[in-house]
Amino acid sequence: QVQLVESGGGLVQAGGSLRISCAASGNGFSINNMGWYRQAQGKQRDLVATITNGDRTNYADSVKGRFTISRDNAQNTVFLQMNGLKPEDTAVYYCNAVVKSSAWIKTFWGQGTQVTVSS
Repeated sequence: QVQLVESGGGLVQAGGSLRISCAASGNGFSINNMGWYRQAQGKQRDLVATITNGDRTNYADSVKGRFTISRDNAQNTVFLQMNGLKPEDTAVYYCNAVVKSSAWIKTFWGQGTQVTVSS
């Protein structure tokens, strides 16, 4: 079955950078849109950035100019380069992908990776 495996989260100092990735594993599928969402403690899950299979990108206003989303279609992987990190960016970051096979189309979520920015 399809799984989204995230990596690269951790602890970073304010002003630092971090790169997280999410790889879709499995066979017999293709991926349309991919994206990143985040959820801070006590908050709702919000969109961070999305990227289409045509490489169109969309960013939340709070991360524009600091974060960059990209993808490697050959490896079914999406990346999020985070620069100029702020304590307010601390959250669990979730990978999202719209996946289709010959029989279905579904939205999948990763389990999340913790990003903590210290002041």
